Amino acid sequence: MNFPIASADQVLPSVAILAGGLATRMRPLTEKVPKALLDIGGEPFIAHQLRLLAREGAGHVVLCLGFLGERVEAFVGDGSRFGLRVDYSYDGDKLLGTGGALRKALPLLSDPFMILYGDSYLDIDYLPVAKAFERSRASGLMTVYRNEGRFDVSNVVYADDRVRFYSKREKRPDMRFIDYGLGMLRANVLNPFQQRASFDLAEVYENLAHAEDLAGFEVDQRFYEIGSPQGLLETQDYIAMSVREDQNVEGR
Repeated sequence: MNFPIASADQVLPSVAILAGGLATRMRPLTEKVPKALLDIGGEPFIAHQLRLLAREGAGHVVLCLGFLGERVEAFVGDGSRFGLRVDYSYDGDKLLGTGGALRKALPLLSDPFMILYGDSYLDIDYLPVAKAFERSRASGLMTVYRNEGRFDVSNVVYADDRVRFYSKREKRPDMRFIDYGLGMLRANVLNPFQQRASFDLAEVYENLAHAEDLAGFEVDQRFYEIGSPQGLLETQDYIAMSVREDQNVEGR
């Protein structure tokens, strides 16, 4: 893989964070505050996300922004205080969807690149994901979690390191896994969508799965997210617990 190296410590490709949605499920909290800036333990959520990425060896992040995105940029700046280089890509006057936002950000990203949803906190090792993608020789990779309908609606059929079927619309009894929220793509998989003003990343994943070209990487650590009120509370509790554990370790 030919990753642009931003620092000696970087071991991951560029990471695109999709944070341009309207966050309607989190209103009224998000009427005047973008979801990325919701308070988690006295800090905006994006601060926790960026520190986690830096911990995992990321050097370059592209924030794909829309609604109130300028407030996110004002807080994050160039990313240096998080140990990262951060660039910005804005939807513009019209929402582009998660797929359209990635396509617009391509000039800023490495090829291939990682994708992270802007409301996800995924406390796992990221380098094995990148290595699995390289070994797979696939055009895309989706991390998956054996959900069995527990934390959200399961939407993935996964077997033998491949996503065999993925859909947010069609439900099947053999869907035991869920899209974990971290993925990888080669830039050329977005070429078929060049005539579309707006499209969703889910459609890209669906097409790749149908073509048997979507690798899978199973993780065993549950995901945390701030896309729902319950998810926000769970994420607050998890991050607070993690901070306490880190402080205990440092105090020994």
